[in-house]
Amino acid sequence: MDSADGPFWGPQTSYLNFCEEDYVITRYIAEFANTFSSLIFIIYGLYGLVKLHQKPHATLGRSIPYFGLMGVGICSAGYHMTLKYLTQMSDELSMHLLVTPLLYRIFTIQASPQRTRLIGILFLTEFTVVMVVHMVMNEFILHAVTFGLGVLLIATQTIKLVSQRVPDAYTRKKLRNIGLFGVGSFLFGYMVWLIDEWACNPLIRIRHSVGLPLAFVFELHGWWHVFTAIGGYIAVEVVDMITSGEVHHDPTDQLAWPVADVARFIGEARGTKKLN
Repeated sequence: MDSADGPFWGPQTSYLNFCEEDYVITRYIAEFANTFSSLIFIIYGLYGLVKLHQKPHATLGRSIPYFGLMGVGICSAGYHMTLKYLTQMSDELSMHLLVTPLLYRIFTIQASPQRTRLIGILFLTEFTVVMVVHMVMNEFILHAVTFGLGVLLIATQTIKLVSQRVPDAYTRKKLRNIGLFGVGSFLFGYMVWLIDEWACNPLIRIRHSVGLPLAFVFELHGWWHVFTAIGGYIAVEVVDMITSGEVHHDPTDQLAWPVADVARFIGEARGTKKLN
């Protein structure tokens, strides 16, 4: 720690802490690697907004999920920087602020005004109930289950909509490859998160052994941020493409790194396999 004055933010009040040792780098940031790895959500959100506003039919409604992605990064960074109860709540709230607009867009495609209004009311009610129960009763399970179900619904409904709303076979195949990479990124990130929880003590010993900066490689919760940011960015992009009806050609080139490169690699690998 760079000062003997103790943690700038005071004692931890959040009820969750992670494997990264607190206030090791600086007294102003509780979990250094976890804080800065959260910023990748903001980078992807900004990239998506820039690309969106280069399109002819950019609207505020289409921008909201990108702001949601940025919100996740801001709130996650604030939480890991301070380890306070209120910032933890904002972090968990931001997850639903990303997922809920995506679900709304998916379930209101070509819906009547009355149905759209009803779906909006239902999602708003669900969001309000989950967050009030979570914050007032300090109840974690409802938050985790509803968020997980939201992610599952986005994945399954998006795959279904790609088949229904993308007529060109080549473009449809590309979007599926991109979507599969997004799902795989999220699942791999979750696996890394579990390892960070289960193997914390060995990981800490490895970090002490290798020293900085190599120790940052073994901050696995930070890698959870990286891979879930990739998965979240892909979800926002694919949902925007299929709900806006703008998928008329291969969308790979407009996507951020490493999504575009991975999509090309998957396509080439599958093509090579068929030739063999």
